[in-house]
Amino acid sequence: MSRSQRAFACLAVSAVALAAASAVTPAQAFCGFYVAKADAKLFNKASKVIVARKAERTVVTMASDYQGDPKEFALVVPVPTVITERQVNVTDNVLVDHVDAYTAPRLVEYFDPDPCAMDQAKRHLSAQVAGAQSRDELRVRESAKSLGVKIEAQYSVGEYDIQILSANKSNGLATYLDQEGYRMPPGAAPVLASYIKQDMKFFVAKVNLAAKERAGFAYLRPIQVAFESPKFMLPIRLGTVNAQGPQDMLMFFLTEKGRVETTNYTTKRIPSDVEIPIFAKTEFGDFYKAMFDARVKADGQKAVYLEYAWNMAWCDPCAADPIPNDKLVSLGAHWLLDHQRPGQARAQPVFGGRPQNVFITRLHVRYDAASMPEDLMFQETADQGNFQSRYILRHPWTGESRCPQAADYKRHVANRHDTEAETMARLTGWAKGDIVRKMAAAARKPWYEEMWGGPKKKTE
Repeated sequence: MSRSQRAFACLAVSAVALAAASAVTPAQAFCGFYVAKADAKLFNKASKVIVARKAERTVVTMASDYQGDPKEFALVVPVPTVITERQVNVTDNVLVDHVDAYTAPRLVEYFDPDPCAMDQAKRHLSAQVAGAQSRDELRVRESAKSLGVKIEAQYSVGEYDIQILSANKSNGLATYLDQEGYRMPPGAAPVLASYIKQDMKFFVAKVNLAAKERAGFAYLRPIQVAFESPKFMLPIRLGTVNAQGPQDMLMFFLTEKGRVETTNYTTKRIPSDVEIPIFAKTEFGDFYKAMFDARVKADGQKAVYLEYAWNMAWCDPCAADPIPNDKLVSLGAHWLLDHQRPGQARAQPVFGGRPQNVFITRLHVRYDAASMPEDLMFQETADQGNFQSRYILRHPWTGESRCPQAADYKRHVANRHDTEAETMARLTGWAKGDIVRKMAAAARKPWYEEMWGGPKKKTE
């Protein structure tokens, strides 16, 4: 589903929910716009391991968080068989960071539509708004058509979702763009009208993939080891011998059939798809760390947490650019070469919803010798269900609304804010009173608007 389709679906879900006087819940589709991620850099003592496995063939890529003098570095990892020189490789840390960024917990945001425009939204979508993608596309096009807008083409290029539009009414085009989440400045309609008169088309784009790789800790270049073994495990006990306190490990598994889970410890899904206060946009890292700390404490540091599980062919919303197939092969997804003819160039990524036989699982564990005395044992399951640790900011409508349902909407927003504060307090252990005060501060107008009375109205 394209970004514009998701935006329209979210609008309809909100309309139906508010009309029924019920709380707005996250839409069935992963609509919303990606704004932040919580990757390994949040955790001071975090190592990263990528394991690619099919049958007994295993490739382990180990990235250390060692920051001292390289001369002092020593990596000791138990392996199940003799490893020859040809079975060892050194790769680029950027690729490991890319996998981390791609699967990281993410923050997304929604913008409530004008509550007085709900009736218009409901005319274009039925209560079964989360139906097939083809029906969603038809509804979006019908909405555009009713406003005198034609979607000439739509596609994705890199980090953008793009639409090519034509229109015969500037007001209709402005309304459509606003409905689809393109925030138009006041007074844009006359400018749009001048282009419409010239029979010009409109190229519109939204950011889809906002994350770029950033340098994290001063990791040494990751070491890769390839071997065959019936044991599907990661040895962690040696790492606890001289450790100063608990350590975090992020484990990324590339498999062919489905999600990976631990067999000798409990695998739990990290809390996800919850709405949290808007001020978390500038404190997402602090929020996620506090929430993870609270989960670990509640479980006695004896659980492994699922943070991401998805087919590598697509993501929604994406926290980093897709990983090309040749890079997945270099990480150990050798089965992508099974149907490649001799001399044939390696396949490029199949991105856009079609399975490509590489499923990625992200597990996060905090451990020490006392809480986890055994090495971690794993199994691949047939579960290909999608999961991501996703946290939602929902911005209320702040424009003028003069209709009977506006008062109900304001009460709904007040109740929603209270629920968001309760949720954040429950997940993090933070005091609700402190959260409420931060919410109030974030809701205040900027000092310059308080001084001069808010945005100025355009004079004709």
